[in-house]
Amino acid sequence: MRIPIYQIDAFTDKQFKGNPAAVCPLEKWIDSDLMQSIAAENNLAETAFFVKNGNDYELRWFTPKAEIDLCGHATLAAAYVIFTYLDENRMNVKFHTKSGMLEVSKERELLAMTFPAREGEECEAPEALIKGLGKEPKETFLARDYLAVFESEQDLLDLELNMEELKKLDAFGVVATANGSKSDFASRFFAPKAGVDEDPVTGSAHCTLVPYWKKVLNKKEFTALQLSERGGKLYCEDLGDKVKLSGEAVAYLEGYIHV
Repeated sequence: MRIPIYQIDAFTDKQFKGNPAAVCPLEKWIDSDLMQSIAAENNLAETAFFVKNGNDYELRWFTPKAEIDLCGHATLAAAYVIFTYLDENRMNVKFHTKSGMLEVSKERELLAMTFPAREGEECEAPEALIKGLGKEPKETFLARDYLAVFESEQDLLDLELNMEELKKLDAFGVVATANGSKSDFASRFFAPKAGVDEDPVTGSAHCTLVPYWKKVLNKKEFTALQLSERGGKLYCEDLGDKVKLSGEAVAYLEGYIHV
């Protein structure tokens, strides 16, 4: 079997920046174990697989360790592949996913995604979170991920990480965030249980970040930076029960998998 594969750097306009995602268009669904093996072999934060369904697409995401319910950068990458390689005249695409219908539209040089909002509930910081980040947050919330709020960007850069402690948490991942010096807010994201110690740019984390910063900053539109080594920029808007996440993407690789 020969499967097309593209590698796209998402939430950036430069190669080797942003978050790389593998994208595999399929004619029909293949076995889930095979998709998981491909994702493990790719060894990227996520590999996206999609199948055409009428005028829409069904979309699934896999980390090197497991299938997940929502992924921003790999959705952006999948839409980029459709718009660039499969249907250049198309202006929007709808994906059927484990998190419901997700839509991506072309908006000038940006690709804009509509995702479900996931507001966190305030909670006590677990001991494993404090030990895992090396510093106690000033506020902690829980949605799909723990949201740990700090005073400054420098706090985010100075975190002393212990991934074994973070693996003990009863959540998919951990978002650390603070006011930005060159943006409205900044963040880092860690998901060691899913095989991703630090994710370069995490669209799905902003489903929780946007509702939080809406309340703190009393505004609905934001520029956000993720402070990973590769770095990335997102343009965000609060839409109530949904969030709009926009960014750029650039192609790195195209080829075939032989399995």
